[in-house]
This record gives sequence, C-alpha cells and structure tokens, in this order.
Amino acid sequence: MKKTSTVRVNGNMVFKGHKLTIGLDLGDRWSFYCVLDEAGKVLLEQKVATTPEAVKQAFERIPRSLIALETGTHSPWVSRLLAELGHEVLVAHAQKVQLITKSNRKDDRHDARTLARLARIDPELLGPVRHRSAQAQIHLTVIRARAELVSARTALVNAARGLVKSYGQRLPKCGTQQVSRELGAGLHAELREVLEPLLKEIESLNERIQEYDERMEKIAKESYPHVELLKQVKGVGTQIALTYVLTLEDPHRFPKSREVGCFLGLRPGRRDSGESQPQMHISKEGDPYLRTMLAQGAHYILGPFGADSDLRRWGLKLAARGGKSAKKRAVVAVARKLAVLLHRLWVSGEVYEPLRNSDKALRAVA
Repeated sequence: MKKTSTVRVNGNMVFKGHKLTIGLDLGDRWSFYCVLDEAGKVLLEQKVATTPEAVKQAFERIPRSLIALETGTHSPWVSRLLAELGHEVLVAHAQKVQLITKSNRKDDRHDARTLARLARIDPELLGPVRHRSAQAQIHLTVIRARAELVSARTALVNAARGLVKSYGQRLPKCGTQQVSRELGAGLHAELREVLEPLLKEIESLNERIQEYDERMEKIAKESYPHVELLKQVKGVGTQIALTYVLTLEDPHRFPKSREVGCFLGLRPGRRDSGESQPQMHISKEGDPYLRTMLAQGAHYILGPFGADSDLRRWGLKLAARGGKSAKKRAVVAVARKLAVLLHRLWVSGEVYEPLRNSDKALRAVA
C-alpha cells in the first residue's frame, strides 16, 4: 500500500495522498486530535486550543478528511466550521460510545485515537447525530434562555414564601407571574423592607420573561409559519410547537412519524435476552428539554381543562387501569403519541380532527 506522504510547512503538518481519518476529542480549553492513514497508522497526535481561530488554522491545511468528534458544548460550532473547511464531519453520540464512556483509561489522547479508529472501521458504531443549523440554534437559545429565567423566578418565589413562613406569616396565593412588591403589603414593616429587593427582582424577571414570550411569537410568525399547524392541538402552545420544530428542524429525516417517539427517548428501553423480557423505563436518549415540553402538553391534555379528543380518551383509559404509577405512565404514553401526531400534522399539513378515530368508529357501527 502506498505510504501517505507528509511535509512540514510553517510548523504545521500538511498531509497529501490517501484519505485520512481524524478523531477530535473536544475540551473546554484545549482539544486533542489524532490523524490516521488508510492502514490505521497514527500519523499525527496533537492538541489545539478550542477556539475558532485555532481550529481553523489546524485543519484548513489538511486535505478533505473524515473527522469524528463527540457531542458536547462546543460540538455544534466546531462541526459547522470543519464542514465549511470541506471536511466530512461525523458527530458521535457521546452516550453511545461506550469504549470511551466506560473506559478505565480516560485521557484526551486515548479518546481521540478511539474516535478515529471507530470512524475508520464503521461510522455507525458512533451512533452519529446531526446538529441543527446556526439559525435554528440561535432561535432555540431564545427558548432555553427563557427557561433559565423561569427556573430562577421559581427559585426566588419559593425562597420568598419560605422566608415569610419562618416569621409565622404567608404571602397571598397567586401565580408566579403575578408576584410583585405589592404582594408583601400585608407583612410587618421590617420584614417587608427586607424582602422588597427580592420581590423587585421577581418583578424584573417577569418583565424579561414577557419579552422572551413576545420574541418567541415573532420568531414563530416570521420564520416558522408551520408552527400554526402544530398549535391546532389543544395543549400545544407556541413554546412547545416552536421547540418541537427547532429541535427536529427537518421533518423528512424521519420516514415514519412513529420514529419521532424513539428519537426523543419516549419509548421503553429494551434488554431482551433469551426468554427474559424485563419491563424498562423510557430510554431518554433524545432532547431532554423537548421531552419535558411534550410531557407538559400531555399533562394539560389529560388534565381538567383538556379538550375532548382521541388522544385524551386513550390516555384516560390508560390511566384508569390503576396500578402503581398508572398516571405517570399515561402521561409518558400521551407525550409519545403527541410527538407522533405533531410530526404527522407538520408533514401532511392536514387540519387536525380531535375525534377523528372516534367518529370513524361511530360511523362503522351505524
């Protein structure tokens, strides 16, 4: 086999000849990469600063190669940059590369070499994933930033109520979005003075969250008009629908709608062996935030304000079976069916008929 030739230019190794396979282990400050030739021989192992300038300088002189890296904080922008440089990028699902996650020998050099060897042998061993586009990522960041503010607001409201209780008093009941400085009007003067900055901060968070809500509505209206198709389902608002669209991005990546439930980790895991088929929890392999959003939609559908629909009737029957955690299992099952339904509406553009199956059954009986 012809040996890959290398020459040194300006202190950097530039490769010519055969197609190369590169494993890139990303770190927060520094990353390590390993270059293999067609025979699997290590040609170069080196570290590079995890910055756009350094990554570009390191890989722009290397001929088009297959580069494998794991999912992580830096993997979206790194994968886009490498693709722009002409490389074939393979983003490995970090949880599925057990040769790295369960290895007793954990270091950057070894991880980069493992990624390169797995990519060279069979890329499917890495459980490849596809990162969303830069536009979808920035729009999704709006939703995630709002979620962080909501979490902070909840923590502050709980803190305020807990502090007041320790003095034998209580703040009036209301939703978190109604909490303001006026809520402490009934407290004695000294306590009210101490809590006023805390309640003022909650007021400010409410204003910022409202701004994010308006921004989400604007994004959905201007960039993703098909969000309205998903909002036909009662219990699915702009936040859930937009999160769903931005996370999946391309609905046609799934040949069948039912595959979306598996993609989002809403199906039970499997560990069958011989005659043993244990019942397992859902895999939780997909996007955790979207899974949470779908669960919230399922809670609304099954709750007292949920509109009558085939999905609600099916979920309530499942919850009525009784047994341990029956309601919880019903919520997860409805969330999975909701994910499938939203994908179907998105792809087909159909008008949603809440009682379509029930009406068919009635007509068949008649």
